[in-house]
Amino acid sequence: MSDTMPMSEARRYQQLRGHLSYLKLNDAAEALPRVLDQARAERMTLTTALEKLLEIEVEATEARKLSSRLRFACLPEPWTLNDFDFAAQPGVDEKLIRDLATLRFLDNASNVLLVGPPGVGKTMLAVALARSAVDAGHRVYFTTAAELAAKCHKAALEGRWSSIMRFFAGPRLLVIDELGYLPLPGDGASALFQVINQRYLKSSTILTTNVGIADWAGAFGDATVAAAMLDRLLHRAAVVGIDGPSYRLRSHQSHADNLRKGVTGRAG
Repeated sequence: MSDTMPMSEARRYQQLRGHLSYLKLNDAAEALPRVLDQARAERMTLTTALEKLLEIEVEATEARKLSSRLRFACLPEPWTLNDFDFAAQPGVDEKLIRDLATLRFLDNASNVLLVGPPGVGKTMLAVALARSAVDAGHRVYFTTAAELAAKCHKAALEGRWSSIMRFFAGPRLLVIDELGYLPLPGDGASALFQVINQRYLKSSTILTTNVGIADWAGAFGDATVAAAMLDRLLHRAAVVGIDGPSYRLRSHQSHADNLRKGVTGRAG
């Protein structure tokens, strides 16, 4: 491009690229030749060309931030709400889930409890809501109840209790999956309560569990801890009870049926 430029213009072009690089606007610097060519071809105003150049940098910056938030979030799957088949799972209140997807519950540090038997789509919905929060620019972290308990136990042994508590207090949205699927170690329920307690009225938690709320005392083996945890979780919360057929088993059955049809078709 500089081959066709007058020397002064070529020097200015190099200086402009240098300025962009110095300011760490690397995507804008890389796009500069293309934008200048487009500006000449389309007779853009200086303001339009500058806006287009900076738009490229802004979009690249946002993409990097989104990638960083996704890495931190540790979501197990790239599910979004569009991936959930509400028609196939009548046990889910679609209107409530759609309302939660607006993320208004984050504004007043409300919680979401997804309660139901295994396979009905609790984790998928939790991940989809978490992904909506990540896309909206919020800091999110996903863990299972067993992983949370193990990390807290390890931190306690290593003298990092305050540090691990700050870590779990940090995200705007914390997702705790599979509460009740595996027995928590002796100090697991206490660690979970302390995480919930420090987030109380400050930030939101989504929790999935196969244990009915009335049975938490028995599941944790400590009625006092269970009651205290529920008190904080339910103070501001949307409880989504899912009582329907297994979403996961239906998916497996559909896949098996398709394979069977394929084999039958080839045999015929």
